[in-house]
Amino acid sequence: MIGVLVSGEGTNLQALIDAGLPIAAVASNKAGVRALERAEAAGIETAVFDAGDFESREERDVALAEWLRSRSVELVVCAGYMHLFRGPFFAYYGGRIVNTHSAPLPEFPGAHPIEDVLAAGVEETAATVHYVDEGMDTGRVIAAERVPVLPEDTADTLRTRVQAVEHRLLPEVVRELCAR
Repeated sequence: MIGVLVSGEGTNLQALIDAGLPIAAVASNKAGVRALERAEAAGIETAVFDAGDFESREERDVALAEWLRSRSVELVVCAGYMHLFRGPFFAYYGGRIVNTHSAPLPEFPGAHPIEDVLAAGVEETAATVHYVDEGMDTGRVIAAERVPVLPEDTADTLRTRVQAVEHRLLPEVVRELCAR
């Protein structure tokens, strides 16, 4: 079973739902985000784990991991989840957490990969799926697909093209990992 972690719109979550993957639970670090509405519309159980509701990020991570475990989650998929995990989360799910990233790794880690790619003036970016470790976008790359950067690209146009690849690549990788 899959647990999906989200923070915003939820387009990658929707791609996983549309692919018919076995999603047991969806959790967010923010209440009221569109991704939670998408999960609820698909009949998937949701919860919010706002760091402000806990004494520490470690305590929040343990509560999140316990909630996922109680729903038989074996693989955690970060689909636009914008928080780094602390050590306790890895005690539960280390080696079984994947993330999607809108640029090639390790070249463009961080929260603003599209903008970083454009600022660097490179000719291509990538949709990347990687394992999550305790660093920022430092886990082993599972799959990546190149996306050209066009001369007229803006952050919005490039993001749209990269997301189209992510919406196909992430479900493919997750399906393969579930089959193992």
